[in-house]
Amino acid sequence: MSTTPAATLAVVDLGSNSFRLEIGRVEGDQIYRLDTWRETLRFGAGLDAQGRIKTSAMKAALQCLARFRERLAGLHPSAVRAVATNTFRVAKNAREFLPQAEHALGFPIDVIGGHEEARLIYLGVAHELPRSLEPRLVVDIGGGSTEFIIGRGLEPERLESLKIGCVGVTQRFFPEGRLTAEGFEGAETAARVEIEPIAREFGPGHWREAYASSGTAAALAEILEQNGFSSGGITPAGLARLKKRMLAARHVGRLSLHALKPERAPVLAGGLAIMAAAVAELGIDRIDPVGGALRLGVLYDLLGRTIDADVRGVTVARFVDRYSIDRAHAARVAALAVVLFRRALPGANAESVQLLRWAATLHEIGMSVSHIGFHKHGAYILQHADMPGFSSGEQSRLALLVFGCRGGLAKVEAALDDSPMRVQLLALRLAVLFHHARAAIALPRSGKRWGIPGNLRTGDVFALIGRSRGARDRAENSNEIGTDGDLQYDRSVAVAHAIGEPPDRALAHAPGQLLAGEQKRSDLAQRRLMADDEHRFAPVGPARGSQD
Repeated sequence: MSTTPAATLAVVDLGSNSFRLEIGRVEGDQIYRLDTWRETLRFGAGLDAQGRIKTSAMKAALQCLARFRERLAGLHPSAVRAVATNTFRVAKNAREFLPQAEHALGFPIDVIGGHEEARLIYLGVAHELPRSLEPRLVVDIGGGSTEFIIGRGLEPERLESLKIGCVGVTQRFFPEGRLTAEGFEGAETAARVEIEPIAREFGPGHWREAYASSGTAAALAEILEQNGFSSGGITPAGLARLKKRMLAARHVGRLSLHALKPERAPVLAGGLAIMAAAVAELGIDRIDPVGGALRLGVLYDLLGRTIDADVRGVTVARFVDRYSIDRAHAARVAALAVVLFRRALPGANAESVQLLRWAATLHEIGMSVSHIGFHKHGAYILQHADMPGFSSGEQSRLALLVFGCRGGLAKVEAALDDSPMRVQLLALRLAVLFHHARAAIALPRSGKRWGIPGNLRTGDVFALIGRSRGARDRAENSNEIGTDGDLQYDRSVAVAHAIGEPPDRALAHAPGQLLAGEQKRSDLAQRRLMADDEHRFAPVGPARGSQD
């Protein structure tokens, strides 16, 4: 990765209440906001009874993202990050809609989990507050979820994300804008039921100061202060007075309050109910609004990635420690996997290389559960664990690579339609196979480009690596397991799969140069690779033979 950060960074926040674009200028290790663009779509309210995004909501979202794209024109992809939150997490057709949204925006969109959203919120808030080692509570009421974080300095210590947001609560308890005592009672009770299980860990004994981020908190604080309901900040008494005024109005359309913006009015009741429940359950006497939140947190996280301070690397290192992964073996597998991947796809981007390196480093994480089927256990851990810095999509890709590092390929067949994933899987499987004896070997060297075609088709991958277990199992089950001869034979079979040579010819190569030699341009479709005495393999396309 580059050690020189971009001069301008941008973040797109696809929230359940509004979509936002924020652009910042980088000066040293600080980011100064240049431009902010907000469109209130209430995307979270655009779900039908089956939990699917409605066509009208999709259309509005795509139009908004197209406008954002015009503003982002000229920025390098590495300087832009788009994140999607709760609605994209829960909508049943979000996966189908996501490619359309990415096409409209012109940049990839990361769907982030609740804990990752909480981490980024705290990172943004911490950069807005004076530095302090005192523990702080941050509450962020969003459109579809509410995050609670306790942290010191720039580091969060406790993170929680609850599925209550101002859009959902308003829809459920204040239909058509009606403001009733029953509605407020139901909304606050529902919110308190969600907050009560975390109250012990987030109560006043664990923090010194309380802050509230997000637009809901800023709107509530401003309304309370400008209407004389509070002398400063958000207080239980001020919230009670605001609720009384809203009940007197009986409908949101008849509300007359200083500082109440038209776009905030429709979800004010839901936000008020959640805030009232939070201050009651957590024993908060006063909570002050603060800027920053998710967008600024994403900007600082993006800045860290551009200067090799990527929190994802820290997460991987912590997982290596937590799950007692064999560091030396993981490093050997990762080094070889990256070498093979770069040889196969010389133009691969840095993110693909890094993700493969992390997958190889963590490929034995499932050993902490059982050595039998460890790749399955590992995939489950990586898919469902809280991994700071990683989006849901990145975690899914890591899990898929680990799941496919051994065993049959039918389980990952759908992923083989993706060209980089095909070659990542091939590189990882070969690296794991080469190092099955868990001993150091000389990494393959080549003066000429070796041939894993970058345009491998699904069938080709099955032909290359789908049945490689036979040779490996034969070597592992032999009486001479671990001998140089068996290891060399096993590696030669794997190389034969990759470069399209018969195993006996690959075996003739020196151990440290198994991938070396002139690549044949003859029609490899007529050849059949032999893994052992019982299996034959499907033909593969011609290998590339150009010089490095």
